[in-house]
Amino acid sequence: MAETWHHGLIAKWWAEFNEGGPEVEYFQSYVEAGQPALDLGCGTGRLLLPWLRAGLDVDGCDASADMIAHCREAVERDGLATNLYVQSMHELDLPRRYRTIVVCGALGLGGRRDDTAEGLRRIYEHLEPGGTFVVDNEVPYAAGNNWEYWPKDARAELPLSWGDPGERRKGADGAEYALRARVAAFDPLEQQLTYEMRAWMWRDGELVAEEEHRLDMTVYFTREIVLMLERAGFVDVELRAGYEDRAPTGDDDFVVFVARKHA
Repeated sequence: MAETWHHGLIAKWWAEFNEGGPEVEYFQSYVEAGQPALDLGCGTGRLLLPWLRAGLDVDGCDASADMIAHCREAVERDGLATNLYVQSMHELDLPRRYRTIVVCGALGLGGRRDDTAEGLRRIYEHLEPGGTFVVDNEVPYAAGNNWEYWPKDARAELPLSWGDPGERRKGADGAEYALRARVAAFDPLEQQLTYEMRAWMWRDGELVAEEEHRLDMTVYFTREIVLMLERAGFVDVELRAGYEDRAPTGDDDFVVFVARKHA
């Protein structure tokens, strides 16, 4: 069974420190053009919260109950209102249909190829006729995306060593947190990466909690995703470079896909 690491202390780290980025404004333009919208794989609300503060009609959904709990706390703390759901993409079954669905940084996380295909099919079903689906993908050959472990000799070095916890970051609750991730395994035939992450928490200099979680991730190439979108029923699939309004090239690390449902 595939897994994600977005639980416990790792979810707490996301809630404390994972905010901002060019994706917020970039994807917001699509949400503004088509509401109601769904932030699918919303995590602790990095994109969702700014959109709600801007007065947009956006719901959130994530596979991790811990991430959604942190997101709900932030929504309530800011006096905002939305619908939040705990569901995996391949099990998506919500009571509402949307003009726009956004998936940012979550394609292939915690699932295998069949899960992704089923998730795309369910996303299509949850769009209103003529609705838009926007999803980004970090290409497998991007800098820092473990392209070096595709050859057999390099895979023999896995799993990598852990090392020490590294830099600690102080949270709003006064505790200090640290994360360390490593590549544990890679299957190039299945395009399946396995990561492991350790998380630590200190209070007053004393280590009070330590956790280890695993993340399974299927990596996809650009034309492969286009075919999967078309197989799910999407039409007029367009490609964008990263978070810019231009066509991608082989030098871009991120590709954004804009696909539409039949009107």
